[in-house]
Amino acid sequence: MSVATFDATKLLSDLGALRPLVRRLQRSTTETINKCLLHLADLTEAAIPELVAANALDLARMDPANPKYDRLLLNEQRLRAIAADLRRVAALPSPLGIIQEKRQLSNGLKLERVSVPIGVIGIVFESRPNVTFDVFALTLKSGNVAVLKGSRDAADSNRAIKQLIDQALEAADLAGACYLAPAAREALGPILKADGLVDLIIPRGSQGLINFVRANATVPVIETGAGICHVYLDQQANLEWAQAIITNAKSRRVSVCNALDCLLIHRHQLPQLPHLLEELGKVHACEVFAGPSALVALQAEYPEELLHAATEEHFGTEFLSMKMSVRVVEDIEEALELIDRYSSRHSEAIVTSIPENEARFLQEVDAAAVYANTSTAYTDGGEFELGAEIGISTQKLHARGPMGLRELTSYKYLLRGQGQTR
Repeated sequence: MSVATFDATKLLSDLGALRPLVRRLQRSTTETINKCLLHLADLTEAAIPELVAANALDLARMDPANPKYDRLLLNEQRLRAIAADLRRVAALPSPLGIIQEKRQLSNGLKLERVSVPIGVIGIVFESRPNVTFDVFALTLKSGNVAVLKGSRDAADSNRAIKQLIDQALEAADLAGACYLAPAAREALGPILKADGLVDLIIPRGSQGLINFVRANATVPVIETGAGICHVYLDQQANLEWAQAIITNAKSRRVSVCNALDCLLIHRHQLPQLPHLLEELGKVHACEVFAGPSALVALQAEYPEELLHAATEEHFGTEFLSMKMSVRVVEDIEEALELIDRYSSRHSEAIVTSIPENEARFLQEVDAAAVYANTSTAYTDGGEFELGAEIGISTQKLHARGPMGLRELTSYKYLLRGQGQTR
């Protein structure tokens, strides 16, 4: 289905109509919000054939070799998992109205700091129609109105999903609390500059998208998404753990931002490298771009057609496919320097049995999630038991790491007096 052009004047008018809905959401009960999410979960499961059919139209426009193809794909298993996530979000406690601080000032005023919605949140995302569900659930539960700006790649999927969202909202007397912006690329600019109409922009997608949003938005931005993730195998480590962690971090799902991109291996562990990558080569057909020492160590045993000499461009690359780079380091100091140079500050891991090195890695690595002796695949709102996530923030202001309900709130001060004046 072709993507229609958009009317910029109408888009801004639509955005201007959203703010009153934030007030309406704050008047709604938690029970009403939860019922809406549970209703959407039921509607989603009932509409699986229709959603898969709409998604097939999007998939037909994309090359299956494109790393985004897997992100775009919806099937029955994924849709049932989405419905389960909606029910989990409904079961979470509300993040609103929480008294974070309460005290009486010396002038007699009673002060409270209370959690409140951010307001109207614009989410810009590429080729991931599951994000439409996740974002709606989390913004609704946290009292925010969502402006969804999906890509043209997922236009048919997003329209079908939005129809279900509208049904659930209308049944809850909350019609309009989620807005799907036109899929046309030209619609992004007005949203990024909609000061006073949109309170926050959250981009989810490639580094190129994130850079574009950051460079062009006048609305505040929280950066999420791009993951250039490393695993460092230290001088001493449990090699059984190491093989499992490396294999899981790379192969669990290659198109996600917490997937392994670069293995750093201590020079003393180099003889173990063929064994460590055996499953990745024989089972998963993972292409490896190896530095000089690693290339020599792998040439005799790793599948020849999958092994390549690395160049500088292979370090600091988010592959989003069954590819990874490997580099030998002298010690943990060099590993830390390389991670600092190439990391996107998303997820980094060490496999070690040296307590001092574990402590140093956890303290010195600058990333949203830092792991010792486990896989980077755990960087996920669901795995952190947040219920779901709106994205993985790789910045340091307001929110960092998986952003769940709490990260979609701000706070305000409430002061009660008895006639005091200053």
